[in-house]
Amino acid sequence: MKKLLLIVTLFMAGTGFYTQAQAQNSKTGEGPKLSFDDESHNFGAIKEGIVAEYTFKFINTGDQPLILKDVRPSCGCTTPEWSKEPVQPGKSGKIVVKFNSAGRPGKFNKSITITSNIPEDTKILFISGTVTPSTDNSSDPNQSPLRIGN
Repeated sequence: MKKLLLIVTLFMAGTGFYTQAQAQNSKTGEGPKLSFDDESHNFGAIKEGIVAEYTFKFINTGDQPLILKDVRPSCGCTTPEWSKEPVQPGKSGKIVVKFNSAGRPGKFNKSITITSNIPEDTKILFISGTVTPSTDNSSDPNQSPLRIGN
């Protein structure tokens, strides 16, 4: 019984030291860190039908490689592209975001959620702007404001 108690005590102490060391590592800044130049972009006014593009630049300011696991837009009209390779400490990377304005007149606000190998740190980027409606209805006669007949 004493041996079992000793083993359990040593196991608990070892687990406590490991947990404390992990907490200390996160406090001292060890691990990857994702730092963006800017986390939002306003395209301003863009014409309907245009695919607007913006590049978000970032730096891994941590001391371990940064891996972007997923970059997910809030809707299908926004498409992100990013490198799947790890970003080494001190190196930079980019996320290219494309917004397809076709059929989307009016104001827009979209988000892009980034998950990485940084625990507890999900970053969200934002794009916004206003799509000016196209006045060219020649491509689709059903889009005319006035329909005559059936």
